[in-house]
Amino acid sequence: MRNKVLLLGSGELGKEVVIAMQRLGQYVVAVDNYENAPAMQVAHEFEVINMLDGAELDRIVAKHKPDFIVPEVENIRTERFYEYEKQGYTVIPSAKAANFTMNRKAIRDLAAIDLGVKTAKYKYATSYEELKAGVAFTGMPCVVKPLMSSSGKGQSVIKTEADIEKAWNYALEGSRGDLMEVIVEEFIDFDYEITLLTLTQNNGNTLFCPPIGHRQERGDYQESWQPMVMDDAHLKEAEQIADKVTKALGGSGIWGVEFFIGKEGVYFSELSPRPHDTGMVTLAGTQNFTEFELHARAILGIPVLDIPLVRNGASAVVLANKENNNWPTFTGLSEAAAFPNTDFKIFGKPTT
Repeated sequence: MRNKVLLLGSGELGKEVVIAMQRLGQYVVAVDNYENAPAMQVAHEFEVINMLDGAELDRIVAKHKPDFIVPEVENIRTERFYEYEKQGYTVIPSAKAANFTMNRKAIRDLAAIDLGVKTAKYKYATSYEELKAGVAFTGMPCVVKPLMSSSGKGQSVIKTEADIEKAWNYALEGSRGDLMEVIVEEFIDFDYEITLLTLTQNNGNTLFCPPIGHRQERGDYQESWQPMVMDDAHLKEAEQIADKVTKALGGSGIWGVEFFIGKEGVYFSELSPRPHDTGMVTLAGTQNFTEFELHARAILGIPVLDIPLVRNGASAVVLANKENNNWPTFTGLSEAAAFPNTDFKIFGKPTT
């Protein structure tokens, strides 16, 4: 059956979702707040709107009457999703999942308070004074993040008193949307961190991809590898937590569930109800299906029986060192192609 998919957010990951959907015969409308976004370049149609404008979001949904509403970014008026579900639309993975996970406060409280999952100590702050009180509670060093952001934007580490004001200002600069609130959490002395890609399906069969190790700098994804060699007991604990949290949020799709693994065991960090940056390593053929193909199958109700590791792989992102708003150029492709068993992907974003 050919369905209409409304993709809210049209970045690099969204582009791969569109390709996966089209390979399964679906019709995709890509939406973002700027023209020529990567997913727009391959979608059947596109719309350019401010997704934080609830009226604009309502207009686009009413215009296209999609079978599936698929959020791909954080800066969306996600509370509108509850109304869309009441109107009979299917939000992926669910309105509750999208609304909770777009906001670090909602998902952290769900995990730590409602589900009793082990997390870092944390406090929220809506002012510089509240942030200072939060730092006193967690102790230094500690990590400050905007409640709504992605890819490490606005995230910093406080090591001294002098860092507190800088961290507050940086967090507000990096915040997505109009939410002026931050979370401050204790710095976990972890050995490594992982992303556990978790596939929830409408047949109730939840599957886990082989664990992905990743490295971040200032909260920004740098590289990932699959599989991450880790203790079986820690992996089992991570799977149990991922299963518990995704079931509480509901719906079908791929989830990027992040964990810190340290001497004290497994700490839940964050999760995204959609394909994850670190999961781009699956484009290297590490699994039978990429994270984007898994997401598409779960959305459409096509069952996946298992997700075996096909081969080891690693992925690194090339980050620009300055802003460019005029179609950046790429060099060095011939040199990169000279390395055996490697490949590269250029997503075609018009800015850096």
